[in-house]
Amino acid sequence: MKKTIVIVDDHLLIAKAIEGIISNFEDFEVIDVAENGKDMIDKFERDKKIPDIILLDISMPIMDGFETALWLKKNHPNIKVMALSMQGDDNSVIKMIKNGAKGYLLKNTHPKDLETALIKLSSDGFFYPDWASKVIFSNMADEKNNEKKKKISEREKEFLTYTVTELSYKEIAEKMCCSPRTVESYRDQLCEKFDLKTRVGLAVFAIKNGFAKS
Repeated sequence: MKKTIVIVDDHLLIAKAIEGIISNFEDFEVIDVAENGKDMIDKFERDKKIPDIILLDISMPIMDGFETALWLKKNHPNIKVMALSMQGDDNSVIKMIKNGAKGYLLKNTHPKDLETALIKLSSDGFFYPDWASKVIFSNMADEKNNEKKKKISEREKEFLTYTVTELSYKEIAEKMCCSPRTVESYRDQLCEKFDLKTRVGLAVFAIKNGFAKS
């Protein structure tokens, strides 16, 4: 049995062109086209035709792709949403993924690659091309580091302000009114949290993240 698809795109010519391309795919068929998220919801309620996959544009009037993906995530979590857009910027990719999209393609994708993406989406539950995967993993790493930054104690922050100076660890300990062993503990904890190896690495981290005194 073919997997069913609904295309949600306010550009009718593009939507019909995509429908024509998919009509040549052995395992998939388009059962409807909607002009935006609101139109899609209305058709769901009227026709009771719930597809396996939604090909979803982002920039649309009335109810855009971000809102539509979030609505689908809450109301039809079993539908696999594939963003199909001209927007390939990091923010759009991350927001669509957070709103429930399981795949992301650009509209200049080759028809063969679209078919491959739909097959992977159906079998694996997700599909992201290499460029989108890099965006996602980079964002995950940034979020992980941001969570770690929230856990930096006030004393560790104070220690970081001194790493950009020429003070020795012993002199830093005197400034902080603690033992050199305690300062070494701050150093070791921060290096472990952020995978840093040297004082230079600590100093660069302090500057990049606003911990260094101006």
